Amino acid sequence: MAEIVGTRGTNWDAPLALFAGVHLLALTGEEPDPWQRLGEVLSARRDRLARFVAEEPVQTNEVQRAWGLLPGFLSAAAAGGAVVDLVELGPSAGLNLLWDRWRYRYGSLAWGPKDAPLRLTGAAEGGPPASLLALRPVVRRRLGIDRAPVDLADEEAALRLQAFVWADQPERLARLRAAMEVARREPPELVAGDYVEELPRVLAARAPDALTVVFHSASTAYLSREERGRLAATIEAAGDEGPLAWLSFEHAGDDVEGEIGFETFALDLRVWPGGERRRLARLDGHGNRLRWLGA
Repeated sequence: MAEIVGTRGTNWDAPLALFAGVHLLALTGEEPDPWQRLGEVLSARRDRLARFVAEEPVQTNEVQRAWGLLPGFLSAAAAGGAVVDLVELGPSAGLNLLWDRWRYRYGSLAWGPKDAPLRLTGAAEGGPPASLLALRPVVRRRLGIDRAPVDLADEEAALRLQAFVWADQPERLARLRAAMEVARREPPELVAGDYVEELPRVLAARAPDALTVVFHSASTAYLSREERGRLAATIEAAGDEGPLAWLSFEHAGDDVEGEIGFETFALDLRVWPGGERRRLARLDGHGNRLRWLGA
């Protein structure tokens, strides 16, 4: 195994890349059931897996996070307007840019099209409130900025995206595939580039007749401290120039209250004019559990 992971073996993402490479063999049918004979497969496919691990960046698109993001989108719309233009930072294939196409449930409350091809639910505590879920904002534009956006029209790229889902989690894979089918019919606009560098240009060209919502989920952890500072400065400067919302679903850092695995992420919202930060909820990293804190 050390020969396969090479220098990446010292990185946190080495296991993800290795098992994604094996999962890809299963998805393509080259190794229909590699998990029962993993040692044999690693040996027989060593060179192929070594290339995959060396060359493929970890690229995931966790659709379940939309369940955690939805109350933030609705809160932004409540504060800033019923028509929104979306800008996602680190969107992968852009599936969460299509959040208004899904059906959601929070306890006894629901939101979204009743005939939606994807239904998302989780364990919600204390909200979100019915008044918030009564809102129906209109999404006018969907734009994402990613270093290596996934083109779902490319079947090999689509298979690689699926491969990075753990093979023993079929429900996640089913959600991903359902969202991919919608994205193929309604592809969002994806821009290749460093979003810290590209965002100033995008925000400078934003339309004044809608609320631009910049959002990201489990993305800024990959930035340096300096890059996170530049990102915040860009968004704050744009907010000072006109209506804007910044929605963040990220690890809460030192503010985790000693909890492990649950509520270590935070849903934060800032809306301009004003720009005051509101912590709407605490969540787990994949958007399966939510504790509502917002009003």
